[in-house]
Amino acid sequence: MPNNVPGLIQISNDVLADLSGYCALEVYGVVAMAAPTLVEGVVQLLPAQKLRRGVRITTIDLDGEGMTVVDVDLYVIIEYGTNLAEVSKNLAERVRYVLTSQASVTVGRVDVHVLDVKVR
Repeated sequence: MPNNVPGLIQISNDVLADLSGYCALEVYGVVAMAAPTLVEGVVQLLPAQKLRRGVRITTIDLDGEGMTVVDVDLYVIIEYGTNLAEVSKNLAERVRYVLTSQASVTVGRVDVHVLDVKVR
C-alpha cells in the first residue's frame, strides 16, 4: 500500500540547471559548457563547479491549467569533427529525458546554442 503524503514539492531553477549541465557533459560530442555572454568574442569555458552558468532555465506558468512548463537554453562547446545537428539533437533529447524522469517537471523547449567548436 503506497503512503501518499500530502504537500507540494518545489525544485529550484538552480537545481534544474545543475542537472542539465551535468547531463550535457555526458553527451558524446559536448566538450564543455560556456558562459552565455560573449565578452569581446571570447568564449569562457566553465569548470564543473559552475556548470549552471551555461544553462538558462525559464519557468512558465500556464494560467488556468495550474501547470508549470520549464524552457531550457544550453550554451555549449562542441567537439570538432562531430555532426553539430546530431549532437545538438541528442543533447536536447537527453536533457528533456533527465529533467522529466528525475525532477518530474514538464519541459517545453530545449534550445541548444553552440558557441564554439574545439579540438579535444
